Amino acid sequence: MIRFEEVGKSYPGGSTAVEDFSYTIDSHASVVLVGTSGSGKTTLLRMVNRMVDPTRGRVLIDDEDVARVDPVKLRRRIGYVMQSSGLLPHRTVVDNVATVPVLTGTPKREARAHALDLLEMVGLSRDLGSRYPSQLSGGQQQRVGVARALASDPNILLMDEPFGAVDPIVRAELQSELLRLQKDLGKTILFVTHDIDEAFLLGDQVVVLKPGGEIAQAGTPQEIVANPADSFVESFIGTASGKRSLHIETVEGTPVVVDGSGHAIGVLDEAAPVRGTAGGDPR
Repeated sequence: MIRFEEVGKSYPGGSTAVEDFSYTIDSHASVVLVGTSGSGKTTLLRMVNRMVDPTRGRVLIDDEDVARVDPVKLRRRIGYVMQSSGLLPHRTVVDNVATVPVLTGTPKREARAHALDLLEMVGLSRDLGSRYPSQLSGGQQQRVGVARALASDPNILLMDEPFGAVDPIVRAELQSELLRLQKDLGKTILFVTHDIDEAFLLGDQVVVLKPGGEIAQAGTPQEIVANPADSFVESFIGTASGKRSLHIETVEGTPVVVDGSGHAIGVLDEAAPVRGTAGGDPR
């Protein structure tokens, strides 16, 4: 469990990244912070592994104040994936993945063997282990970054816009891969993005932030779409523009789902079961 207790972050000169933020992330949940630039989402994420220390308030992991934990030891027990994969260019792929286990005392041979298993887990060939990051595509590098984050089997994964620098096709593949991994591994994930569609796809819970880390609304994707808290949320998620208002158009006998702007979203699978409850919550 990760708990933010009235945290804030100000910098010399008076600028404030986060004013007053409180929120609890349950164990094994996937929570997405989403907002525009200046909403403090990356600052909040980096408070968890002490890459940023709050000016006020506390961040706790399983009721332990992270301010009392050595930052190096803390970071080695938390997986971290960033937008640019952050791989060490002078090390092979397998040695990049094995970095943290080796630093924490795992024999190199054992760490490398586990690293090769992790490459397969994230959908890469073991043969890529002998290559260097520059020899990989952007999507492959991001998969290696995920494998490296999982290498020490952390309970927590921090993901800071990890798929923002790849093309849409690769991004969709990586999103699907993350959903599969989360289903299999059940980590506690804190994910940051500016893309509301990505947030709704990946988050069990989504936290929509206003500037300064103010929570505009938090809930399941279904709850936010069904009942936006205010005009800011309506505009941010697209309901105000009709983006979330869908209807069916038949094209050459095929039912196509179209949004309020006339853009095709997908094909209706009429055989798919309809999920929902009498209260309207589809989960």
